[in-house]
Amino acid sequence: MATLSLTCSLPLQPPSSSQSQSQSRKLIDSIVSTPFQYSSSSTTSSNGSLKPIVVDGDPPTFVSAPGRRIVAVGDLHGDLDKARCALETAGVLSSDGQSLWIGGETVLVQLGDILDRGEDELAILSLLKSLDIQAKAHGGAVFQVNGNHETMNVEGDYRYVDNGALDECIDFLEYLDKCERNWEEAFVSWCAVSARWKQDRKVSQNYWAQWNLVKRQKGVIARSILMRPGGPLACELARHGVVLKVDDWLFCHGGLLPHHVAYGLERLNREVSRWMKGPSEEDDSPQIPFIATRGYDSIVWNRLYSRDGPELENYQLEQVICSSFCAHTTSCPLISCGLISFSS
Repeated sequence: MATLSLTCSLPLQPPSSSQSQSQSRKLIDSIVSTPFQYSSSSTTSSNGSLKPIVVDGDPPTFVSAPGRRIVAVGDLHGDLDKARCALETAGVLSSDGQSLWIGGETVLVQLGDILDRGEDELAILSLLKSLDIQAKAHGGAVFQVNGNHETMNVEGDYRYVDNGALDECIDFLEYLDKCERNWEEAFVSWCAVSARWKQDRKVSQNYWAQWNLVKRQKGVIARSILMRPGGPLACELARHGVVLKVDDWLFCHGGLLPHHVAYGLERLNREVSRWMKGPSEEDDSPQIPFIATRGYDSIVWNRLYSRDGPELENYQLEQVICSSFCAHTTSCPLISCGLISFSS
């Protein structure tokens, strides 16, 4: 299990003027300020137990979790076996195959990019949902932030979708029908039954051999039903933001920059969520928020923390990076796509 220093920073040039220093300081202050006010700095209540977790924002944006151990897990990309291995290593998932939460009051944060490249995407999403329900009963919690592959799929960009993932979408829609269209029941229980559906599908694979193109088209349609804006899985993803602040620590997929903070973290989460949920009475044509989901310096695509060159000069990153955890890019020593564990 890798542990990341919480006080490191990139070797960036200092601000060129007192004005830029002042502007940067104001932005950083708006990051580290918290909406939670307590009469005591103690992390425990009068009976000796940890204070309850408090969540603010819809989707969750600010979280107070005093005294908790915090675990962050990066890109999982449809690999259920590796996801289970990471969660077992983190000490939050039982190793007996029963998908039980054993993390107690731990807070788990998944940093996005569950979708694409692998074939068990929905099973991983289902597992995290099940663990969150269990964790809450023990004083813990599971949070997710969406990455670029989540936003790409809601947009209908399926370039990186594994054929097995398309099969899983077909299987899940059939399972949803068996659950009488009860989304919560089907989604939470899918991780427990997906392996059997997958095995049954592979047994009958020879039947589909001559119809691969037809089968793929069926899978694309099933995926679109689930993931287009307003689709049931898109609405599930809309429950999660693109940035999360737990106590003094910031979590996102690509990287948070000062102009994101100036725009407003809660506003960013709200606008991405609204777009994923699709048209509504309040907004019949919600637009995809460019600052959060498009462009090289958007929250889900940003790779600037992995670079050291002239392109960084316009960004005041020193203070932001000291309290940020991201995934997306493996080449930066401050960013991990693996496992990070620390205490708040």
